[in-house]
Amino acid sequence: MKAQTIARELALLALPQLSKAHKKIAREQPREFQLTLEEMMVKAISTLREETQEALEAATAELQRSNDRLLNSQTRASDVDSARLMTTEAIELVRSAIDRLGHALEMPELINNFNRPDVRNYALQLLVKATEEATEIDTLLSKSIVDWQLGRLPKIDRDILRLAVAEIVYMGLEERIAINEAIELAKRYSDDQGRKLINGVLRRVTEQLKPGASLGTVESYE
Repeated sequence: MKAQTIARELALLALPQLSKAHKKIAREQPREFQLTLEEMMVKAISTLREETQEALEAATAELQRSNDRLLNSQTRASDVDSARLMTTEAIELVRSAIDRLGHALEMPELINNFNRPDVRNYALQLLVKATEEATEIDTLLSKSIVDWQLGRLPKIDRDILRLAVAEIVYMGLEERIAINEAIELAKRYSDDQGRKLINGVLRRVTEQLKPGASLGTVESYE
């Protein structure tokens, strides 16, 4: 896994822990804010460990339910259709368990790479930009959302969008790469609807960034 991909995911986990107070520190005391961000990153790693354990436990439970479904289909089903339904449900549980296991198996890589300078530095840089430029980022996002409001989006979707815009506008990441990386985060932390929304909003963001587009001011949401 590339350093920026790892750093981006760590930043996503740390971003929700930042408050308005942290944003004030970012503006007035940059050095203190850097130390605060490092603390947030440590908390993000702790969150990863907890999520790994939860994912493994959930996968185990779903595998057990799948096994029960298969047994029921053989011993309790009254006809072929009900047996088929139970078997289908069992297969879906297995698929869900595999997805959870896959996610859990990737987490140790994030944890183990936390102390890599390139990972840590990029994550911190991304968090700083997303925090310092929060108002401008939210302005751009609000202008790019159709028939909805930024503040009504799920927080995880807002944070994925904010990090992507920070990378595009303030860190020089190629738009196509930023959008693809945001979609990958949405696949892991949001849902299909969130993934589609993030894709559409970021593509409209790129239109807003073309010469001649101007930004207004909007309220920044937590």
